[in-house]
Amino acid sequence: MSDNQTEPGHGDSVAAWTTVSIIIAAFAFGTLFFWLDIAALVWASAGLALVGVGLGVYLRKAGYGVGGSKSKH
Repeated sequence: MSDNQTEPGHGDSVAAWTTVSIIIAAFAFGTLFFWLDIAALVWASAGLALVGVGLGVYLRKAGYGVGGSKSKH
């Protein structure tokens, strides 16, 4: 086995945690609204998931991703 010293961080950053938290909440709400048959809110939840992805990209570029200038890792 080789000893790999370049740990990728596994997304342990503000950008990753924010992105994943928003997407999980969006899927949970979307599932609830699908079950309650409220189509408009299902689509709004899908939009929220896309906002989460966009926010993650923005935070990464702002330096809050793994190895970023404002990140502690």
